[in-house]
Amino acid sequence: MANKVLNFVDKRKENIEKKRRNFERLLFQNFLGAYTVIDANETVYPVELVDISYDGCLFQIPWNFDKDKAFKTDTEIKMRMYFTKHSYIPVVVNIRYGKEYVDTNGQTYMHYGCEFDKTLPSFEAMKNFISFMYAFAEHSTIDKGDARAYFL
Repeated sequence: MANKVLNFVDKRKENIEKKRRNFERLLFQNFLGAYTVIDANETVYPVELVDISYDGCLFQIPWNFDKDKAFKTDTEIKMRMYFTKHSYIPVVVNIRYGKEYVDTNGQTYMHYGCEFDKTLPSFEAMKNFISFMYAFAEHSTIDKGDARAYFL
């Protein structure tokens, strides 16, 4: 019987983490654009953010094993986190690992786990944004249409 007792603290943490990941997914797909500068020519191209935390982020790019070249571990990459069409927060990340990932739709991606360079002054803005995402996941509720909204 003792093994059927729920630990409410752990369950609450699990629910908050699930909400955070769902919120991130929506935010990354609809609001926050991430671009990275890759080569010596300062070419900028889009990447898709998958996860973000105080320590780093996970992004993915479409992957073709026969054509594409993987980033090596400890490669430093400049990233632009766009919040509007023309303004972004510059961040620098170091690649910590890369691995192939096949999505449920069959598309192959390369996932890169990265660590933020926290010494840059611009990281303060990212840190605050990440704090907001964690707080939103913890304190937000789902609108089930049970109350009338008089203003938006």
